[in-house]
Amino acid sequence: MAKKARQRISYVLENAKSSAGGHRLGVNGLAVDATNGILYTGGRDGIVCAWDLGLDLRQSTAITDNSANPKPPQTKFRAQALPHTHWINDITLAQNNTALVSASSDLTVKVWRPHSEEDSSRAIAIGEHADYVKCVATPPTYMNANWVASGGLDRKICLWDLNGAGKTLEVDVKGEEILEKGSVYALAVSRDIVASGGPEKTIRLYDPRTGNKISKLVGHLDNIRSILIDDSGDIILSASADKTIKMWSVKGGRCMYTFTMHDESIWSLYSDDPSLGVFYSSDRAGLVAKTDVRGSMSDLDNGLSLAVAQEHCGVSKVVAAGGHIWTATNRSSVNRWGDVDTSCDINLPERFRHQRAASAASATSAASDRSRQVSPSNDQTAQKKEIQPESILRISNTAVFPSRSTFDPESNALNETLARRGSEVIAEHPDPEVKPIYQAPEDTIEGQFGLLKHKMLNDRTRVLTLDTAGDVLLWDLLECKPVQSFGKQHLEDVEAVVNTREAVAPWCSVDLSSGNLTVVLEPFNCFDAEIYADELKLDEPIEFREDQRISLGRWILRYLFANLIDEEIKRDETYRQKLNEEVAKRQTASRANAPTSIALPQTNLTNWEKTDQVSTPRANGSHLQLGTPGLGIGLATPGLGAASLPGVPEEAVSSPLSPPVKDISGDKDDYFAGGNTVIPATPTAEPSAEAKTSMENGNEKSKDKDKDKASDTTKSPGSTFGKKFRMSFSSKKLGRSLSQATQEKPVVVDEKAEESETSSTNEKEVDDSFFGVIQKIRNDYDKQFAETPDKFIETRVTPSLPNETPVLKPPPGTKVIIQEETSGGSANVYQGTVENVGNDADIIEQKAPMWLGDLLLQNLIPSKEPVKISFVLHPAGDLQALSPADGNNRLNANRMLRVKKILAYVTERIEEVPEEPGPNDLAPEEYLELYCNDQLLDPLMSLATIRTHVWKSGNDVVLYYKANGRKEIKPPKPAASMIPAETPGVPGPVVAATSSEPATTTSA
Repeated sequence: MAKKARQRISYVLENAKSSAGGHRLGVNGLAVDATNGILYTGGRDGIVCAWDLGLDLRQSTAITDNSANPKPPQTKFRAQALPHTHWINDITLAQNNTALVSASSDLTVKVWRPHSEEDSSRAIAIGEHADYVKCVATPPTYMNANWVASGGLDRKICLWDLNGAGKTLEVDVKGEEILEKGSVYALAVSRDIVASGGPEKTIRLYDPRTGNKISKLVGHLDNIRSILIDDSGDIILSASADKTIKMWSVKGGRCMYTFTMHDESIWSLYSDDPSLGVFYSSDRAGLVAKTDVRGSMSDLDNGLSLAVAQEHCGVSKVVAAGGHIWTATNRSSVNRWGDVDTSCDINLPERFRHQRAASAASATSAASDRSRQVSPSNDQTAQKKEIQPESILRISNTAVFPSRSTFDPESNALNETLARRGSEVIAEHPDPEVKPIYQAPEDTIEGQFGLLKHKMLNDRTRVLTLDTAGDVLLWDLLECKPVQSFGKQHLEDVEAVVNTREAVAPWCSVDLSSGNLTVVLEPFNCFDAEIYADELKLDEPIEFREDQRISLGRWILRYLFANLIDEEIKRDETYRQKLNEEVAKRQTASRANAPTSIALPQTNLTNWEKTDQVSTPRANGSHLQLGTPGLGIGLATPGLGAASLPGVPEEAVSSPLSPPVKDISGDKDDYFAGGNTVIPATPTAEPSAEAKTSMENGNEKSKDKDKDKASDTTKSPGSTFGKKFRMSFSSKKLGRSLSQATQEKPVVVDEKAEESETSSTNEKEVDDSFFGVIQKIRNDYDKQFAETPDKFIETRVTPSLPNETPVLKPPPGTKVIIQEETSGGSANVYQGTVENVGNDADIIEQKAPMWLGDLLLQNLIPSKEPVKISFVLHPAGDLQALSPADGNNRLNANRMLRVKKILAYVTERIEEVPEEPGPNDLAPEEYLELYCNDQLLDPLMSLATIRTHVWKSGNDVVLYYKANGRKEIKPPKPAASMIPAETPGVPGPVVAATSSEPATTTSA
């Protein structure tokens, strides 16, 4: 069975200020349906929107004075869909404008049918690339084709069936010299040609039926960004980052003309003219130009190019229809500009009309033909606004019209210049400043505010963001919503106010690429971060074990998929019900021939419970009800909310209703082993093997000594401190299991579970997916049914309880995404919401990773070594120094170890601790203080926080303990934990030095 690629879980936090309609980030794609008056937009936020324009786009409108024209209607939002989780790079209309196809950086090509009566809000994936999909193109409408072409950074051109039949053709576009140069940035399709362009600076032509190469067109000097093909398939226009637009002849295989009206990289071309006689272009500087070469194809120098509009930033896409132009930029809004009628009756300045007439004498007949095609009335001509000279662009370097010089109508310089070709002009004058015809747009489709910048705070549960409006928001990653707004401020200023002095392990990453706050959980670190339960602010109080810690990753995943857990519990009950019905039939059959009287056996408490007393934990937070374990302990069944069995040593209890807890976290050599078990425990007077913690010394011992010492400390605590705090200071290796209680070794062991682990060759093969966990559970049911057919089957679905993962209520609309790594990034394999994950159980079972199933259904997390921090303890004042058995005061412990636990360890070694502490006794942190770099440390501060914010170095942390005078400290009597001073040949306790230099212990 092939192992799946690594998968990750993401969830998207919605902004409370957002509403339907409008993009949050820049717009990359535009498409206009002139028949129905609809504009489609595709944004970097992964959203596609449809807008009702309220315009008749089937008739062209000439430029007129604004005073004579009523104000055009405003655009209204129509519909939207969220097909992608990354930038949408291009969109196009297909199938007579009934389908919108989008290409995205999430590697997919999707089709949205906004007019569909079945599901007009959902986009369907029709194709997938191995890298970002940069462009998409459809063949001409008259072909009635049922396919669409896409190109991407994976150097592939793919043809996809629009009805979901998959890939119909793939073309491998490899760079001739450098393979990576074969990336496809521009794509156009005609009946017989697919044309592509990219960083290789070459236009490549392919046959869309076979994928065979036809030819290539060479001439550009930089990346090709846009391509158009005329309906005949013979003329191609290409725009490049080299600031030029080239017109090519496919049959001739040559460049016919080079347009140089732009001074910056050209990003977009658009034309609705079948012969490409009129086209629009936009560049990185925001200039939008309209060029008309109709009637001058024999001498393109006589064409006309006008600066129509000027955006404040680069225009990534331009489209036009019905006398209007729309521009898309890196802003979330879309502007609509007026168009210009470039027929021969255009109202040019008089001197430019003379220039154009003189230079176009050879094209008089062609121009007259064009004037007959478009012949506005005298009233229209009178209303036409005069084009300013600064709005006329020089179409190419060889064009005479307009001249670079400023002409005097009476000067002979005009005739001299017109007598020359542009290439023969002797003196070059700088071009005058370009002034576009329109200074402001007719209408703006307003966008929403997207997130641009973020800062993860030290607690790693809160994030500050800055949006496009300049507002700063504070988000809670566990509540999945914004919790506070700070208005228009600098992000750094707010951070200084709200940040805390903490050090929490990284457990997630934040992505703002879609304009929303997306939290990404990776399996290799999402369970690393823990917080102490007593630091939580919960609506409903929950009794936690002392110093209990909660894994942030497990906590949020538990409730993102709460509805899925509910659905799986129902399916599990249904599956077991069928088996238990067979068990009941066999029990009935076995009692059919039973004697009239039988001798009752002695009471067996292990089997007293009834199956109907068992309730599987639910996602709404109710508890698992446990019967009293049959170990001769007369205890009542704990009520709802009980987290432990009071007064019972943890190692002596193993519920038959729960599978044995596995040691998976490997918290070895740890003074504070905060593991996790399914049945949490409360502190008891007697130390238990499960609740013990260890602190190892810095120097390594021999293996024999480790074993001897471990066996001794396991039997009984080495000191009264061990009795009081249930710890042993040995090098016994302890592991971290599932709940926050530590478990060294259960007394009651499920032999079948061990057998299934050791005899893996006899197990049935399961899928490497979420469903594989379900298969393993059902295989265990089947095995139990086969071996003990008369015993009812209890559930093995054991999600975490609220005392491990307190109830969270993420908003129902929170998006949940499962992604899988690919060679070019990551691809979505599932996308849903918190509300719908239960309904999508079938899909999630097949697509989700196995580790997620282990977590949700059995509360298991992947094994990982804990992070340790080494530190050194020195006395301050008149306190005595520590004297560990190995003569070294260098210690290490889990990074989450708190100051108060270190002080408890110190107390054990510098004073006499009573076996039974009195009710009024002071806690160690009340009469001892711990310092680092002359800073008093808070008792709740962890080692990780000390090292990050106080010590600020990678070396061993140096700590000093000091009495505050609230209690007289009496030295302890000689014990196993102390080395008597009179012991021959062994260094005894070291008295604090009288100088300012603290005393330390020395090795023997």
